[in-house]
Amino acid sequence: MTQILNIKNLKTHYQSAEGVVKAVDGISFTIGENQVFGLAGESGCGKSTLIRTIMRLIPKSASVSADQLQFKGKDLLSLSDVSFRKNILWQNISLVPQSAMNALNPVYRVGDQCTEAILAHTDLNKAEASNVVERLFDVVGLQAGLMKAYPHEFSGGMRQRAMLAMSLVLRPELVIMDEPTTGLDVLVQERILRNLKEIRQKSKNSLSILLITHDISVIAEMSDRIGIMYAGKLMETANSMDLFNEPYHPYTLGLKNAFPSIKSLDRELISIPGSPPNLTRNISGCLFYERCPFSIDICQEKPPQETLVAKDHIVQCHRIEDVEKFRKLAGEKETWQFSK
Repeated sequence: MTQILNIKNLKTHYQSAEGVVKAVDGISFTIGENQVFGLAGESGCGKSTLIRTIMRLIPKSASVSADQLQFKGKDLLSLSDVSFRKNILWQNISLVPQSAMNALNPVYRVGDQCTEAILAHTDLNKAEASNVVERLFDVVGLQAGLMKAYPHEFSGGMRQRAMLAMSLVLRPELVIMDEPTTGLDVLVQERILRNLKEIRQKSKNSLSILLITHDISVIAEMSDRIGIMYAGKLMETANSMDLFNEPYHPYTLGLKNAFPSIKSLDRELISIPGSPPNLTRNISGCLFYERCPFSIDICQEKPPQETLVAKDHIVQCHRIEDVEKFRKLAGEKETWQFSK
């Protein structure tokens, strides 16, 4: 499979009054052509910082480094801001931001905001650009007449769909979606996800998606591959079915327990105790040590290395050989009732 995005050992650190915040600390993954890569994890684990790093939206004071940060073989770190905006942004990589419902300018018509990117990056005139947006509005389930409306006249779901249409106006090969269903009721969420599936099926060009969310159910429905992120690192990466059928990392097992399943409607949800670590601390061992019910001395003393446990399935854990026992124990509430 042709790689669209290739990230290896990406680090984004912020300087704060308390010290260096390691928001993203050694992330590695790839996204293939026409593939959906889902990235899941708790709030504050670094998902949004990862997106901002790719899209050049982090402050100048942040420190960014990577062995590789490539889009279709092109090194993104070496591009100037001008070149990135001119040749990559919107045309090749577009973004549906986390605050999509509030991202539209309140004093401009929604249609005009959608055509702006087309007029800035192509030779199309305003009428031709409007035709493009009109077709996309139909694809995402919005009436063409709504192009003349202002953002305050849209519901939350309509604004979300308008932002989705805006992200597709130049037919990019990669769309980054940051919490696309947050704040929407379940019916609107279902409509948004259905729109996304239909867009990918109808798209004449390949369309890859980096889908960021804390909602495991959204990840499960949409993704081909999934990465589980915790405290700035990827704890586990695998094909979607492999990760849900044979999870390895205790954090992945804990996340599964915290979300309902239609296969076990009477199952009690189990939360992971504690909170993510302070990312300014120098932690010598596994970042999940203090919250993990299966941790032993080596977990506190030494950081785990990436281990290939099956085809395309990578895990960072010292106790991979005990995974069968962990899968059984992780479903019991008593397992997670511990203190250190």
